[in-house]
Amino acid sequence: MIRAVLSVALAVFCAAADAQYPSKPIRLIVPFPAGGAAELGARIFSQPLGQALGQPVIVEAKPGGDGVIAADAVMKSPPDGYTLFYPSNTAFSYVPATRKNPPYDPVGDFTPVSLVGFYGFFLFAHPSVPANSAAELIAYARANPGKLNYGTGNSSSIVMTAQLKQAEKLDIVQVPYKGDAPLTIDLLAGRVHFAIATPGSAVPQVKAGKLRALAAMLPNRSPLMPEVPTAAEAGLGKVTVTPWAGVFGPAKMPREIADRVSRELAVVLARPDVREGLGKIAFEPRSSTPDELAAFLKEQLESWARTARAAGIEPE
Repeated sequence: MIRAVLSVALAVFCAAADAQYPSKPIRLIVPFPAGGAAELGARIFSQPLGQALGQPVIVEAKPGGDGVIAADAVMKSPPDGYTLFYPSNTAFSYVPATRKNPPYDPVGDFTPVSLVGFYGFFLFAHPSVPANSAAELIAYARANPGKLNYGTGNSSSIVMTAQLKQAEKLDIVQVPYKGDAPLTIDLLAGRVHFAIATPGSAVPQVKAGKLRALAAMLPNRSPLMPEVPTAAEAGLGKVTVTPWAGVFGPAKMPREIADRVSRELAVVLARPDVREGLGKIAFEPRSSTPDELAAFLKEQLESWARTARAAGIEPE
């Protein structure tokens, strides 16, 4: 009898929460610096999502710790739907795969809301490197062991370049950054020689001749730079990683709220203007239900763990 009463009370509470939600602005926490692909993408869909929900969705960047700082802030927030998380595979695939004692459980400590889509990455090189193709870059690196350094601004670039390094047996030096925005600054200055990174602000620099794009780490050529060959066309088929992003809430967020945000986000991501805006940063939008995101997350956790081991990245 008590259990039945509690179940009814919980159902009434959730229904009330859904009816009243949202009644104030919503924070969308992004675990990367302003100006990077994650933060730029969040701004593209957050405004129309806020319009659909009837309250502003405010993007808040909390970079650092491979997303751990932002994840911790969300995990400790009230599960009322007013603090949402926009993690990528860095926080929710890479961290669990590369730490012996991860600071959180992506499955148990968060509520899935919706997949948002997949990031496109490019292999960029500074013009000081005598290479006009991926093959020439690899050949130059082999002929000059230890002389080239590469930047990494997120987990995808770390794992992709580790795969490349291992597959081609290259002696190259990693220079880590907290995001692709600061990485691009140093790449433009020639302080790092090449990087696998999101396009962000790099595309205009390629068109201006200040950077070279040697490959698009995508199954198809990108409309951003259709002249750039795909990874397979450039001979980089062994580099295989799925860079993704989704929306989550803290654990125990009411399902009705997750469903509401998921439904509205699906409509937003189908809008031509939103798809066009995301396409400009080589991001492929893809929505999902909360259950579909939960299943995808579990599959990615297993996939990234296997990929990290194969690339020689051991848990620390």
